[in-house]
Amino acid sequence: MKPQYFIAILFVAAAYWMFLLYQPFLMNIIIAALLAMSTSNIQRKLEYFTHSALFSAIVSSILLAVLIFAPLGYFLTTFTLWLNTLDPEIIEKIYITIRGWIADVPPILESFKPYLNDAIEQVQISSIAAKALVIATTVGSYSAKFVKSAMLIIIFYFFAQYHGKTIFRFIKKVIQLPSQDTTLLGFELSSVMNVVFYSIITTAVLEGALFGIAVSFMGYNGLFFGIMYGFVSLLPVVGGVLMWLPFIIYEVTLGHTGNAIFIALYSIIVISIVADTFVKPLIIKEIHMRLIKSQTKINELLIFFAIIAGLTTFGFWGMILGPAITAFFMALLKLIEQRKDLYDQKSRI
Repeated sequence: MKPQYFIAILFVAAAYWMFLLYQPFLMNIIIAALLAMSTSNIQRKLEYFTHSALFSAIVSSILLAVLIFAPLGYFLTTFTLWLNTLDPEIIEKIYITIRGWIADVPPILESFKPYLNDAIEQVQISSIAAKALVIATTVGSYSAKFVKSAMLIIIFYFFAQYHGKTIFRFIKKVIQLPSQDTTLLGFELSSVMNVVFYSIITTAVLEGALFGIAVSFMGYNGLFFGIMYGFVSLLPVVGGVLMWLPFIIYEVTLGHTGNAIFIALYSIIVISIVADTFVKPLIIKEIHMRLIKSQTKINELLIFFAIIAGLTTFGFWGMILGPAITAFFMALLKLIEQRKDLYDQKSRI
């Protein structure tokens, strides 16, 4: 047997056992690598000012934990405690209010009335409290898994930032592609991930803060509902509605019609129109110019569907995986196109 065949067999066997060994952590490693790629420009900036790759990686990891994992952990913990203290009387009042709305729907919505009645009839008030306890237990279990996953992602993220350049150079040598091809693939994927990451952070922080500040003046936990609004706002089109519509129903149930109208107008005008349509693009453009400094044109509609598909297929982390998979595929298509153009030029010569 030729030595290269023997080495190939050993490599395949070792790769298989490495896969079995690290399979439980594979998703965390991939998420950490994509997050490191998304924030590589921040790492470079920190290294430039601190002259220390180690210190920069530590700071980047702390920032990631503060921006993403700390708010989500707080939300899951608070939500679990809230479910355990859920008042059945409030649920019954909301149920009666919704039934009253269905009974008095405008004529234009009369055709939907039978479907709405069927849906509300399937709701059993007596079982909601019991289901709330089950949900609380499930959320509590998920919170524990999330804390474990978050710690692993932060650890892997630190090593990806600290050894990122070495790992990238090693991969370029191993895959044996021309340098310009690996650079193109890395650049295209990094550019898309930068835009997606900063869009997610900007949307969540800006819209969550605006909603949290508003409801805090009404006596609610502004931090909790701000975090909640920030995460649901990442769902395109319907994200914000999932937050302010239940608030409207709850406030009307309590007889606070003025508060309900304020929440609706504030959410639609200030958050959806002013902040989301005008302010957020300006912030992202400024970040793009100062940190990314790339001329890559990103198809926003493609990213929109990539996020939707990712959330549907992979859950929460799909908002990172969906665009990454799509960007990598599009980069491969671009690479194939360039190779074909080069081949056509050579054929003419």
